[in-house]
Amino acid sequence: MAGDLVLLAAVSLLSACQQSHFAWLVGKSRKQHKIMPPEVTGTPEFDRIFRAQQNCVEFYPVFLVALWIAGWFFNQELAALLGLVYMYSRHKYFHGYAESAKGRITGFYWSMVVLLSLMALGAAGISNSFLDEYLDFSIGKKLHKLL
Repeated sequence: MAGDLVLLAAVSLLSACQQSHFAWLVGKSRKQHKIMPPEVTGTPEFDRIFRAQQNCVEFYPVFLVALWIAGWFFNQELAALLGLVYMYSRHKYFHGYAESAKGRITGFYWSMVVLLSLMALGAAGISNSFLDEYLDFSIGKKLHKLL
């Protein structure tokens, strides 16, 4: 079973490393700007880095759920690829936000597009599974016959 989910697991682990790196960058910024915990405000530079990391943390559970549902019920390879695109978008978001508030916009936009895509794929996969299981009608099988 683990081999069936290896791509989703790899992207999940890689994304956890990314989240850890973002947290480490907040700690580094704390030291640089002499902002001791539990303070969460300070210089504008620190505030942007802290908010970028917090925003990434806030979206992380949504990303993981959407990734796994899309991969499990729709297509693991496509979900994993979108997961990597999401991570790249979050990288652009974090580092863009660290530079300026406007710098976050492109990364945020693309991460939302990917999240919505993962959710749509997950919903399509769940719908197909539901129809197949309870109504003996599989859209996937019907499409496969047509193609």
